[in-house]
Amino acid sequence: MTQNINPVKIAVDAMGGDYAPQQVIKGAVEAARDFDIEVVLVGPRETVQAELNQYDLNGIKLSIHPAEEVIGMDEDPVRAIRRKQDSSIVVGMNLIKKQQASAFVSGGSTGAVAAAALLTLGRKKGISRPALGITFDSLGGPVLLMDVGANSDCKPQNLLQFAQMGNVYMQKIYALPTPRIGLLSTGEEETKGNKLTLDSHHLLAKSNLNFIGNVEGQDLPKGGADVVVTDGFTGNVVIKLSEGLAEVLSMVFKQAGNGGASLGQATGRILNHTPGALLLGVKGNVVITHGKSDADTIKSSIHVAERMVEERVMEAIGT
Repeated sequence: MTQNINPVKIAVDAMGGDYAPQQVIKGAVEAARDFDIEVVLVGPRETVQAELNQYDLNGIKLSIHPAEEVIGMDEDPVRAIRRKQDSSIVVGMNLIKKQQASAFVSGGSTGAVAAAALLTLGRKKGISRPALGITFDSLGGPVLLMDVGANSDCKPQNLLQFAQMGNVYMQKIYALPTPRIGLLSTGEEETKGNKLTLDSHHLLAKSNLNFIGNVEGQDLPKGGADVVVTDGFTGNVVIKLSEGLAEVLSMVFKQAGNGGASLGQATGRILNHTPGALLLGVKGNVVITHGKSDADTIKSSIHVAERMVEERVMEAIGT
């Protein structure tokens, strides 16, 4: 049987993010062209088509799937997805459920996307709480931090599952046979940390993972581990701090002149993270981009989703 060169089909929330639909559609067009994948833009047909009219679409696989409602960033996530069944987020998730798309990428409300994924796709068997992961470009290579916002209050079993999911992701995407798993804490000693950290350390140490023990915040940019697990509250604080530092240091070095701009860019790459947060643990490939994503970020996030599909990350998670 003859197969397509690249059968991957990525659904993209055309209305998700501060710069939608212009930047989202630009990134989607570039991704479809450069990665030779099929992209489905989900949103109000007339709005999306009007934006597409300015592009040469010859030779690329790109279509529109109508969704006439939009969920705002300030809306209650669960209430919004239940009331707005024709929103771009809910419709996009349903495309995955109906196997009409391989993955969904959105820069919309993180809470709404996560809630829609849970209610529409469901959890993988063996996973009690799906988690968000972000990959940092550290000095020692990529570092996956999770959870970064989906679960503010966690139990030790949750952190163990985060580690297991992160282990699968790094094996599949970065070809690491035995990723080093670290537990974010206030010190390297196993006696350091709060009750969650102490109990999680005990569980991780008994697992069959390559658990290297506690790691501190300073180990993230250094690459002290391949996967670092923590609760979503702490993880979110970590990434917001890194984003702020990257932005400020880049500005400071740029203003300094004499090669400072280059140094600032290099510093920003280390402190910042790759585009797209991975929602691992649901029955589908979901990537949530930053609300302020530009076209390049959207394009990169689509590529992340493509890689997840090709490497069958979702299928390898859970029992």
